[in-house]
Amino acid sequence: MARIAAVPDVHQYSLFGEVPDLERVVNVASVSQLSPFRYPGGKTWLVPRIIRWLRSRGRVTEFVEPFAGGAIVALTVADRELADHVTMVEKDEQVAAVWKAIWGGDAEWLANEILSFDVTLENVEARLRRPGTSTRELAFRTLLKNRTYHGGILAPGSSAIKFGENGRGIRSRWYPDTLRKRILKVATLVDRITFVEGDGVEIVKQFSKKRMAALFVDPPYTAGEKKAGRRLYTYSELDHDRLFSVVTKVAGDFLMTYDDAEGVRRLAEQYRLDTRTVAMKNTHHAQMRELLIGRDLAWCD
Repeated sequence: MARIAAVPDVHQYSLFGEVPDLERVVNVASVSQLSPFRYPGGKTWLVPRIIRWLRSRGRVTEFVEPFAGGAIVALTVADRELADHVTMVEKDEQVAAVWKAIWGGDAEWLANEILSFDVTLENVEARLRRPGTSTRELAFRTLLKNRTYHGGILAPGSSAIKFGENGRGIRSRWYPDTLRKRILKVATLVDRITFVEGDGVEIVKQFSKKRMAALFVDPPYTAGEKKAGRRLYTYSELDHDRLFSVVTKVAGDFLMTYDDAEGVRRLAEQYRLDTRTVAMKNTHHAQMRELLIGRDLAWCD
């Protein structure tokens, strides 16, 4: 069983070939999809570059993702065995319930519940009103809302999909067979992952003296003038200056990702960190740039 304080897939991109330069947008369809979530700010597009980063630094005894969310990065690292062990952390009790259910013995129940559920607006609303009396029920309701609400947003104020893609309405992001396979696949990673429901910054502190650890830090985007995180995430408030202070004290390596905002660049300069911009596309397919931050990003070049 995964320590909770964690159908084969086809690898469609090369682990050893050249990763596209930072000006080129990674095609997310080329990345193996492991997470059952549609997650606002998800990092599927960054996965090939995460692999390049980890391979550039040799052995990693512990990979830590303190703001896991949909956890595509942590899941990929565990699946590819790019680190001896993975620790992923999430504060949101809804998201945490999914990981606890999968690695706590309820993966089969969750997968089958998804497979048998008839998605209509009336059924979705009725199920979401039902009290979450158990971890697995909360897990199901979380994935149901994530897959039937606009943008996968779980925070208060989000609303159900009305029109969706190809006229499928509320069903447009509900793929029960695919979700079942992903959940059962993730369940097989049980011995490689420790999941912690809690404060990511405190977990970073716990790993601060481990030189062979690598941390991927992708916090809610609320630094500087950016406000999107307050709409997208239930727990969006974060002291970003404190986070920078804690992360830069770790003995191991780290990679941070942020929206490319002036306030973030000031923090990176204040803490004498290296930065690179990387191209990506948002959920509306508009090309944007995010900021990579670390001690030495020469591996990007």
